[in-house]
Amino acid sequence: MDAQENPLQRIVARCWEDEAFKERLMADPAGMLKAEGVEVPEGITVNVVEDTAQVRNLVIPAQPGRLADEQLESMAAGSCFWSDIPGCSDIQQPACGKLG
Repeated sequence: MDAQENPLQRIVARCWEDEAFKERLMADPAGMLKAEGVEVPEGITVNVVEDTAQVRNLVIPAQPGRLADEQLESMAAGSCFWSDIPGCSDIQQPACGKLG
């Protein structure tokens, strides 16, 4: 699957290329995701954080059993957490373009 097939990968790639787009995404995640065709269900808050050379963010997924089975099935974790490879493209996100 390439960034053309996965809207979240496409959005991340655009952030790498377009600083103004990244700033808008960080300021209004839900609005920008919606504008890019990613459904954010009512009541879901999206936080956008950026890894840097000095800072890595660890996301702790919701505890199993607290999400519906279909929500768990749609979740995936990125595998680039400790990668020092520039432009790491191994971002694993739901291809359906839905969060939550």
